[in-house]
Amino acid sequence: MTDVARPSVLYVCVHNAGRSQMAAAWTHHLSGGAVEVRSAGSAPADQVNPAAVAAMAEEGIDITAETPKVLTTDAVQASDVVITMGCGDTCPIFPGKRYEDWELEDPAGQGVEAVRPIRDEIRRRVLTLLDSLGVEPVSG
Repeated sequence: MTDVARPSVLYVCVHNAGRSQMAAAWTHHLSGGAVEVRSAGSAPADQVNPAAVAAMAEEGIDITAETPKVLTTDAVQASDVVITMGCGDTCPIFPGKRYEDWELEDPAGQGVEAVRPIRDEIRRRVLTLLDSLGVEPVSG
């Protein structure tokens, strides 16, 4: 378990190119760094979804430097909370970890208009998660 004062969250989706990248960015942004954030994919894409990048830019959050990362056992072990988003059974399960599965539409292959509601739903869920972790959002 990591430092109780700074909980850690791992977001996992198949390609680590859309949902998990947006969730990680929202968590970092809204927590002001009070939460250690990781994201990974079971089959990472070559790049972050351009529509996700554009949708987050509309909110003033720059994820252009992010790259999809492969899911590792170490990343799961180092995290207090593991949020899966459509990765099925590919995420390793460890006792004592908190797991949540967020059913969200996959933004792959969609334009920014279709990604905006996904982005906004992720933001809402991240705010709920921060509340459950006792972390006050720095901007609402």
